[in-house]
Amino acid sequence: MLKKCIAECLGTCVLVVFGCGTAAAIGCDVSGGYVATALTFGLVIVAMAYSIGNISGCHINPAVSLAMLISGKLSVSDFIYYIVSQFAGGIIGALILKIFASSGAIDAGLGSNGLYNGNVGLSILIEIILTFVFVLAILGVTSRDAFSSVAGLVIGLTLTLVHLLGIYFTGTSVNPARSLGPAIFAGGDALSSVWVFIVAPLIGAALAALCYKFLDTDK
Repeated sequence: MLKKCIAECLGTCVLVVFGCGTAAAIGCDVSGGYVATALTFGLVIVAMAYSIGNISGCHINPAVSLAMLISGKLSVSDFIYYIVSQFAGGIIGALILKIFASSGAIDAGLGSNGLYNGNVGLSILIEIILTFVFVLAILGVTSRDAFSSVAGLVIGLTLTLVHLLGIYFTGTSVNPARSLGPAIFAGGDALSSVWVFIVAPLIGAALAALCYKFLDTDK
């Protein structure tokens, strides 16, 4: 379990450093920065899936771990170990970005999420939908051994997909650990609203797990 926890911590750290770091370094307007940020998040997942996937499954996301718990693929004790490791990785990654920001290399917001037009309810709905789609794809592609060779690529592309839509609205969380770390060090509005980006992805993941259990003809 120790090696799995280290893998989850490392993977989440890399996700925050590269994904949030790209957003903070080049911005997320509707030109190249928008697409580059979405691609970076997706490519990190691909890289991590094929490097630590055989160790921990490469959840690197508490929402994904919750879905696996509901699906019976993860025990309660392992779930707790995983999410503690993931949040730790997110915080470590954000600390690295904070060091970058202190030198003026990147924006002090550290790629943190934000409410869409200050609307809590709409932001929650958006994050639930984005996470639902992302986690549903994960559950589907990891449910068959035949898909194992392409699973990392599919998951990475799906994360890119949800970012392409979601960045405009909330910056796209779909991952509580990815959101908490940057919010802690960015402070201000990012920290006061971070609960939205913790709660909503967990709801979306739970709904996806329940939906997949219902739809899966092998269950």
